[in-house]
Amino acid sequence: MSMITATTWVPRGFAAPFPTKYVFDEDEYERISQLAKLQLDDAKDDLEEAQNEKKQKANKGESSGGSNVKNIDDIDDDLKEYDLEHYDDDEQEGEGDTMAMFGNVKNLAFHESNEDDPYITMQEQDDDDDEREELQILATDNLVLAGRIEDEVAHLEVYVYEDSADNLYVHHDIMLPAIPLAVEWLDVPVGKVGIDKDSRGNFVAVGTMEPDIELWNLDVVDGMYPDAILGQGAEDAATAGKPKKKKKKKAKKANDEFHVDAVLALAANRQHRNLLASSSADKTVKLWDLNTTKCAKSYSYHTDKVCSVAWHPTESTILLSGSYDRTVVAADMRAPDAKAPRWGVESDVEMVKWDPQDPNYFYVSTENGVIHYHDARNTPADPSGSKPVWILQAHDESISSFDINPVIPGFLATGSTDKQVKLWNIHSSGPSMVVSRDLGVGKVFSTSFAPDKEVGFRLAIAGSKGAVQIWDTSANAAVRSAFANKVPEIKGEVKERLVGLEEADTDSDSEEGEDEDEGSGRETGGEGWESMEE
Repeated sequence: MSMITATTWVPRGFAAPFPTKYVFDEDEYERISQLAKLQLDDAKDDLEEAQNEKKQKANKGESSGGSNVKNIDDIDDDLKEYDLEHYDDDEQEGEGDTMAMFGNVKNLAFHESNEDDPYITMQEQDDDDDEREELQILATDNLVLAGRIEDEVAHLEVYVYEDSADNLYVHHDIMLPAIPLAVEWLDVPVGKVGIDKDSRGNFVAVGTMEPDIELWNLDVVDGMYPDAILGQGAEDAATAGKPKKKKKKKAKKANDEFHVDAVLALAANRQHRNLLASSSADKTVKLWDLNTTKCAKSYSYHTDKVCSVAWHPTESTILLSGSYDRTVVAADMRAPDAKAPRWGVESDVEMVKWDPQDPNYFYVSTENGVIHYHDARNTPADPSGSKPVWILQAHDESISSFDINPVIPGFLATGSTDKQVKLWNIHSSGPSMVVSRDLGVGKVFSTSFAPDKEVGFRLAIAGSKGAVQIWDTSANAAVRSAFANKVPEIKGEVKERLVGLEEADTDSDSEEGEDEDEGSGRETGGEGWESMEE
């Protein structure tokens, strides 16, 4: 099994030209050793709980007279020969066990250069320049971040996209603790008190099936542990190096300090840059301060899983959130106790986004394949009485992802579990479909437009087949025809471009012809939407 569950772009110019290699020094060794010990303590506690539960079940079975379960004491007797109680001791009885893993690491001699090591006699080849060139990221390159799960191993892949060369490749990857569900790029140095307007960083926040949010520095390759953790796990990182500090049991009840269930969505505030919003299956929305890596505030606007959050583009304290309770809330984070405007939809919310061209409006996608377009100034007295400006039945199945182009007005892309990616042109009267494509990524889980004007027509698509495709939509004939009046420079004929790690299985020439037919017909027909403005 291999699938990509979330993607996002890094704008040009933020990545370090030459990312640094992770340094494993003595301090880092101590930190990792302590974190590993905390994890081992947790595993022992879990084993002890499991043994106690098994013993209780065995006792109940014996009392009922019908148990075939082996007595837990007999199991313990079988394991005694392995002496597991002393497995992790630094020394065995008698002589010190210098053959244990890392047992004699303190006795090793380290040399800054192989030239200083008297046991190395062969002259070393100088590969630093080649390796440095391989890691180089140009100012014209974009990074694309993709959360992948493959054979039960989760990691974040950092791609480099070279637009001029039609090239996409994996630069490095980051191991994750669980299936990634949300990936958000951060433009600030995490954990630095007093972030000012001129400070720049290149970090990523990752939400997974675990309740903790991990923050990683994208300019460091081969890192072993996150640079910071938002959640209960942060205590482990803070106390690493302080012996005899045992990890607290994970809380299961929702609280004001950290999430207790999967993190489903993340949103960085681009104006108050030290703020990150998160939403979770624990039904809460939380606001994190990236200076202190602590939860600043927790909100309980919803009665079911909160699957999407989005900051208002200009009113920087307004946060839009969508939930499986079939409502969307636009709340002012400064007034948590005030009654927040609420809108209702026909099925579970999948994603919410503000309109970047006119922030008075917002989009909502649902499990039923419907897009709602609402005027935030028209708040219903009851969510069930919500009246969107228009409704679009965009897909027959769930719209798992959609995006509005940040630089091209009225350009909407939707992706669905029906494996289709559809492009839409939003007119004042409503939307019309431009083109529909199956790009071979399986069920579509992520669609995201590039953030830079130079590559504004590029769309990253990923899904259940574990592939990332970068589609230059401006090279599609139907798109060029539909948006020529908005972007005059795209006039003319060009060859269609689709960039991925593997060659597409489909015939691009035949698909291009189909696209032209689909796009021209639907552009004039404008089918599938219903105006509610009157």
